[in-house]
Amino acid sequence: MAKRANPAFGAGAVLIPVALFAAASLFGTIQQLTYVHVMTGVLWTGIDLFMTLVLGPVLGGLAVEERAAVFQRFTPKMTFLMPTLAFTTIFAGMVLAGRMGYLPGLSAWGGLFAIVAMGPALLAVGFQFDAFTDRRWLALFAVVVGGGAVSFVANLGTFAIPGPAILAALAVVTVLTIIGFGILLPGEIRMYLEMTSETPDADLIGAIGMRNAKLSGVEGVLQLSIVAIMVYIRYGGFGF
Repeated sequence: MAKRANPAFGAGAVLIPVALFAAASLFGTIQQLTYVHVMTGVLWTGIDLFMTLVLGPVLGGLAVEERAAVFQRFTPKMTFLMPTLAFTTIFAGMVLAGRMGYLPGLSAWGGLFAIVAMGPALLAVGFQFDAFTDRRWLALFAVVVGGGAVSFVANLGTFAIPGPAILAALAVVTVLTIIGFGILLPGEIRMYLEMTSETPDADLIGAIGMRNAKLSGVEGVLQLSIVAIMVYIRYGGFGF
């Protein structure tokens, strides 16, 4: 898949955001971490809205074979770019909220997030690939959910309920995680596997691609709602 996406693009799409997040989290200031969080969030939201408002209608007017041809070029790049932007935005936001005192008990909340958000996302992946008996999926599920449970219990003493706005943001992020990692990413992989099979099914490729484009619109709306929540947190309202 990296070859189809262009190896340089695939490496850059993953390594640059993750490296910036790691550097800002470990060594950076709050302002630098905010920059990483906001910029990756802008890219994530903007691409999602572009796919829904621009790309989706264009693809909807194409024949099935033409639509599949577009996704054959488009999908490999998106498979590397979008999950990385989502990961960086979400976790940079959680670390930032913890540093600023909005999310007390960050490690406990991280463990809870692994259970409540990543657990259902992995279940969705297992369902789409019929992988519930696959040892690799079982191992990954055990590590993520089990590790989350251990982190939550180990840090339970620091756990505290944040304000309503932060809770709302966490709820939206949970839904975004389930959609993005549980439905969109597996869909991209299924399209790639179909595209590289001996007899690619253009109908299936087009159907999954259009579904992902529509779900990207749902994600875009949810991301805009988080922007509104962030404005509320920063300014205490909207000035109405």
